[in-house]
Amino acid sequence: MEKTKQKLSLNVCLPVYNEEEDLERGVITLTTYLSEHLADYEWTVTIADNASTDKTFEIAQKLAKRYGQVQVLHFAKRGRGMAVKQAWKECRSDIVAYMDVDLSTDLKHFGPLVQSLGRGYDIAIGSRNARGARVYGRSLLRTITSKAYIFLIKCFFFVHFSDAQCGFKAMTRKMVDVLIPNIVDNEWFFDTELLVLAEKRGFRIYEEPVTWVDNPGSTVRVWKTAHGDIAGLWRLFLTRPWRKTA
Repeated sequence: MEKTKQKLSLNVCLPVYNEEEDLERGVITLTTYLSEHLADYEWTVTIADNASTDKTFEIAQKLAKRYGQVQVLHFAKRGRGMAVKQAWKECRSDIVAYMDVDLSTDLKHFGPLVQSLGRGYDIAIGSRNARGARVYGRSLLRTITSKAYIFLIKCFFFVHFSDAQCGFKAMTRKMVDVLIPNIVDNEWFFDTELLVLAEKRGFRIYEEPVTWVDNPGSTVRVWKTAHGDIAGLWRLFLTRPWRKTA
């Protein structure tokens, strides 16, 4: 008798801070998509609450009770990168991912993102700058800062990925075990540090050109984030951590 092929496990992290307006809608949309399009995986969703001061955590708990494949983590301190890292460490899924709860990136790209990891890629990212991507509603300021930032990354480190900041990424369990313990940043620079370290160590990165619609209510603060990003780039340039972890 032929054995039934065991499904790969997949965990999707939703890092949230004061997202009471978007959380329920985002979780319902995501779980519906996963049920319909990624039924070949044993999937779960982790809501990682970053010390929200509104009703986000309360809503998250209600969603976890309503949906058996949804779980909640609560952190007393803020830190988007910290929340994602901790959620990925605590689950033992074969594949881990994270995305922004407002679902600015069209979910139709999530299937190809995850499936690329079965073709030998180590990390998969959504890119708003890759050929074929479509971006709607992004302000001129955010467009300029985003383009300038990826230019700086390439000048500093001679890497090839085209978008560090899109909140739409997936990776294998091996990458969690190998890379995450070496990621210092706990804020928004987390993504960049992860990708620079991965490419410098020779891991394969898949880029999915995405359709992305700006969320006017985003809690991202451009100048504060940019300051942290520049400081992070300088730290990586000085310390070159990929040499120590190779």
